[in-house]
Amino acid sequence: TTEIYTLSLHDALPIFSVNAIAQEFKQSVGFRAGLTSGFEYRIFSDDIDSYRFLLGTRDRGMLAHVLREFHKPDLFEFTDQLVFVYGAGIHAGYERWDEMYYSYNTSYYRTRTAFIAGLDGLAGLEYTFYEVPITLGLEVKPYFDFFGRDMFEIQPFDFGFTARYNF
Repeated sequence: TTEIYTLSLHDALPIFSVNAIAQEFKQSVGFRAGLTSGFEYRIFSDDIDSYRFLLGTRDRGMLAHVLREFHKPDLFEFTDQLVFVYGAGIHAGYERWDEMYYSYNTSYYRTRTAFIAGLDGLAGLEYTFYEVPITLGLEVKPYFDFFGRDMFEIQPFDFGFTARYNF
């Protein structure tokens, strides 16, 4: 007698789940485009915590931001690639503006520079592509400035788009 063995495609190819493809990234570099735009570096302290360092521009000046971030990956049942991120931090730097002066019958502008320091908040959604190590995000980063052109400035709507390479 002859026995016939059949081998299906399901038996021949191993099946991988999304979790098996997922990699644990420890760092990322990228950019943020928004009211505060610039280059950022993120280092993960564990699966749900990270630190973000952002060197950004705003108001013709430059600012350095340090943020502590918390990641909530289990909020969305339909995917583990979409993550809610929130956090807080500090910033320091400078801003520039032109101020008009009047003298007799003429007026002129003088560029002024001032030190800025303040507090930042953060809330956003990030989507990580496991096939390529890229993360895209939409976020709001409200801030409160001390010093600067205005002694106190509050900006609750610093919306931004982020793109990062993970490694």
